[in-house]
Amino acid sequence: MTFRESLEGIEIDQLSGAFFEGWPNPPSTPTFLKLLEQSYAVELAIDEETGNVVGFIQAISDGVLSAYIPLLEVLPEYQGKGIGTDLIKRMFNRLGDLYMIDLLCDNELQEFYEKQGMQKASGMVIRHYQNQAGAVNS
Repeated sequence: MTFRESLEGIEIDQLSGAFFEGWPNPPSTPTFLKLLEQSYAVELAIDEETGNVVGFIQAISDGVLSAYIPLLEVLPEYQGKGIGTDLIKRMFNRLGDLYMIDLLCDNELQEFYEKQGMQKASGMVIRHYQNQAGAVNS
């Protein structure tokens, strides 16, 4: 497994795995690439044999005080191998100078993030599931 902190040299066909498992309306591969490109920071896990991206994490930030991690995904066939843990550690290292790093996750994922040093907190959200594939103008 190779880890990279940029999209440099990544082609759209390297992103074509079954990311967003369980999403009723997942983003298309071009929208997926765009959301990575417009992130403050990304970390990618790449299978050295295939050259394909098999995991990623992205952060959105003001670069001063705060960052939000909206997505951490590892392809199902690569889960349980420490890739998600490596991705989040790499991202936490990159964001370590900021005051706060926040994310929201489903209840069943809280234990994973607690093992990474995060604390449970409460939050509020709005979800427009009809836009889950990406904004109309994406």
